[in-house]
Amino acid sequence: MSKLKRLLAVITAVSMTFAISGCGGESSEGWLKSGDDVSIASDGIDKTKDKDISGQTIYWMAPYDLNPTGTADRSVALSLFEDVYGAKIEYIATTSDSKFDDLANRINGGDQVDMFPYEWDAVPNGVTKGMYDPLDDYIDLSDPVWDGVRDYAEMFKYNGHYYVVPFALSDPLAVTYSRALMEEEGLKDPYELYQKGEWNWNTFMDMMKQFTSNGDGSETRYGIRGWFGQAILQSTGDTVVKYDGKKFTNNIMSANIERAEHLQEEISKLGLYDPTWFSYFPEDGSTLFYAMAPWSLGESNAKNPDGDIFIVPFPKDPESDTYYLNMNYGAVMLVHGSKMGDAVATYIKCSRLAETEEQYKKAAKEKALIENKNAQGKVTSVITEEQYDFMQTWYDPNNIKCVFDFGYGMGSLMYNETYAYETRGVMNNCADAILNQVQYEGTPDTWTEIRSQWSSVVDSVIADYNAKLEN
Repeated sequence: MSKLKRLLAVITAVSMTFAISGCGGESSEGWLKSGDDVSIASDGIDKTKDKDISGQTIYWMAPYDLNPTGTADRSVALSLFEDVYGAKIEYIATTSDSKFDDLANRINGGDQVDMFPYEWDAVPNGVTKGMYDPLDDYIDLSDPVWDGVRDYAEMFKYNGHYYVVPFALSDPLAVTYSRALMEEEGLKDPYELYQKGEWNWNTFMDMMKQFTSNGDGSETRYGIRGWFGQAILQSTGDTVVKYDGKKFTNNIMSANIERAEHLQEEISKLGLYDPTWFSYFPEDGSTLFYAMAPWSLGESNAKNPDGDIFIVPFPKDPESDTYYLNMNYGAVMLVHGSKMGDAVATYIKCSRLAETEEQYKKAAKEKALIENKNAQGKVTSVITEEQYDFMQTWYDPNNIKCVFDFGYGMGSLMYNETYAYETRGVMNNCADAILNQVQYEGTPDTWTEIRSQWSSVVDSVIADYNAKLEN
């Protein structure tokens, strides 16, 4: 399994843990109680406008079960679905490598399967392959419960239909750093720069250059490690593939994308980036910034107890007034041919309620702040209240805008993670080929060359999908 696939597997698992769960547990007299002794009220849910799904069962296919096992507690969404709406979920096991084949086989064989995880490949590729049905007839997007994510449902709207209705945003590609190291090096705090609207590519680059030049030569210093090439591109707010609701267009020639790629060229040329894999902010003082989703923050804190670790969104494009951020989306798909559309839509609503109702948000925070310890009592992961509260502001569209590039959902020619430049997908090479020239042998030195080699592939793929839209 490739490094990115391992990363995406972790992100998916953590995304579902935080975006779907919040907390949960055994239900008694209108209360849900988690295994961490976090209790919340389960009554007060207005379901007068909802379909009666009591006694119904959703069949969920995925590499992971939504039902708790062992001592694991139920998620808020599942607790509401079972206790308030009287329905349940049965698990159909599959693997990360076989899930799409298994789904297709069940659909073609007429075996029941109703709900499947959302992934980038869902739209338009999964839809055009007949794997998913729209949610239009089952979800009323005018309901206030969808405030805050309605625009993202519109962003995913394909061929006039809503196939993806996100109930949450998750896993923003962010930048972790040590405030203690910043002070020691005489650098400004990125959080303070962010508050002033000055956390952008320019200040980001200046700080990395100063940090690496501050070294005395006895150690190798790096400006940044981690996964962030995609974040650079999407911080422009632009995408490789455009979609206006009627057709796709090739936007690889965009001047915004070109500037982002030139930034990658500079980072690579100056040796500011180290591709060595880390699952946390390195504790040896050799690295200024660590780019990753916040799932790595708890371990980063534990590994750096004296580092005063903090985290900020990826820096914005200096030519933009807006922070655009690459994020994942908490969502599930209604499988093609399912007769359980109302029940799937209700589960999605339960997931949204778990994200928006104050009692559930409060409980989610309580649970997130609990220290994780190993058998010896050593802290292995911890989130501070300051970190948690700040990260919650990222999910407000008034502060940060999310970006989705349909190029990631257009099949293996566009998105395919391999370690060979010639066989990687276009989106993969756009995201980070320049940063990883040593790792991906044969990668050209410049964006101009990369763009020239792959633009015709984008044209060909887009022409195919546009033809499908016309039929």
